[in-house]
Amino acid sequence: MPRTAGATRFGCLVTLLIISAVMYFGINAGEVYWRYLQYKDAMAQEVRFRSFLPNSRIRENLANSASSLGLPENAGDVTVTRARGRVTVEAHYEDVIELPG
Repeated sequence: MPRTAGATRFGCLVTLLIISAVMYFGINAGEVYWRYLQYKDAMAQEVRFRSFLPNSRIRENLANSASSLGLPENAGDVTVTRARGRVTVEAHYEDVIELPG
């Protein structure tokens, strides 16, 4: 009878190690993406429910949202444009995902 039980356990261990590494490093990327989605939702809510406010107030509200989410400082630099009854909100920022090495 061949001895394959040890090889199977080693293969399982390697698979678990790879899954653990992906999860460990993926958490950072997931956290950055989650903050992006929350900020995007804050922008949509601001346009949908507070478009009657002046542009300066919308910018201030979104800067506060960016700050509370822990986004980089330049995420609070928001451009609000009004044209033909539409309100457009735009922000550009870069967030860092740290990986080993």
